[in-house]
Amino acid sequence: MNWKISLPKRPRTKTISLLVIAFLLIGAWYWYATAARKPGQEQSRGVTVTRGTIEELVTSQGKLESKQYVDVGTQVSGQLKKIHVDIGDTVAPGRLLAEIDPRVYQAQVEANEARLKSLRAQLNQQKAQLTLAEQNLKRNQSLIAVDAVSQQVLQESESQAAVAAAQVKSIEAQIQETESNLKGNLTNLGFTKIYAPMPGTVTTMPARQGQTLNANQSAPTILQIANLDTMTVRAQVAEADVMKLKEGMAAYFSTLGNPERRWQGKVRQILPSPQIVNDVVLYDVLIDVKNERRQLMTGMTTQVFFIFGKAENATIVPAEALTRRVPDQDNGSGKAYRVTVVTDKGHERRVIHVGLQTRTQAEVTDGLAAGERILVDRPDGTPGALGNAGRNRAPRFNRGPQL
Repeated sequence: MNWKISLPKRPRTKTISLLVIAFLLIGAWYWYATAARKPGQEQSRGVTVTRGTIEELVTSQGKLESKQYVDVGTQVSGQLKKIHVDIGDTVAPGRLLAEIDPRVYQAQVEANEARLKSLRAQLNQQKAQLTLAEQNLKRNQSLIAVDAVSQQVLQESESQAAVAAAQVKSIEAQIQETESNLKGNLTNLGFTKIYAPMPGTVTTMPARQGQTLNANQSAPTILQIANLDTMTVRAQVAEADVMKLKEGMAAYFSTLGNPERRWQGKVRQILPSPQIVNDVVLYDVLIDVKNERRQLMTGMTTQVFFIFGKAENATIVPAEALTRRVPDQDNGSGKAYRVTVVTDKGHERRVIHVGLQTRTQAEVTDGLAAGERILVDRPDGTPGALGNAGRNRAPRFNRGPQL
């Protein structure tokens, strides 16, 4: 005889329902703790106070050019007969650089010399006539005393002597004029040979051998000589920042080809005349730098950093920690801020004073010591401490315009 036993289903259904409710509660709690929290939600994190160097900077972009250079041109017109140097050659003062065809100027010199010979011969002839006229005048003056000649003859001899003397002076003036023309033509003939006016390196050569140059309208440039031992950065600084700069201020720059290398220099001059680019007023600031091993070249693009303020071995905190300003407690040490310091006994509210400030860092003049930790409100997932290695690197080169 078979017996069939049926268990009640109600308790099993109740158990499954309880499990489902438990899983839903756990899921809701997990969603609230993780997924429901917005990315980037700010929370307090501990940041260690460090020591290092902080710089307050004014940045700009510029171009490199040689400090000393000269555009060598010609003062006479003619065909460029010969160029004796090439781009990159080092030249000394007085070296022959180029020659203009001298035949026209040589012919003018020869014509002046021939005219001088003719005038001098005429002068000798006229001086002889003057001597004869003066002798006739003296003889007639002696004869008139004894009534041996008439008054008319005496007057004619006086007139002849005066005319002869005037002609001598006229020829002498013509000789002086011709000598002056000869000097000018000799100078022009000398200009057909072009010499180096300063030591340096030939950097550009816009003219070509065989080219006809016209110096009547403007002095054509044959080549440029530059002293590449000292270079100048011509930085363009916006009017909002130029008031912070002064002559002798320390600065450094990096080039597009080597952004990690810092070239040190000082401000030599701030030019007073502005340039307006896209409605932005810019002032040229000149910085001189020694060109070691000729690594710097004319025309290179530079990112320039003017050191407005600098503190070495300073106590440094991130600028984002300075959110609670206390202006009524400012003093000679700097601006006052309230921060939260993490100690062994808990959190301590403390007022500190800040000196130099940048966008990312601040110098603490009093109130904190290196190694202490402070609370900073920062987005979730960002590092909690800033090291000197990341802070004190040279800024990356900005390829775009920076005004």
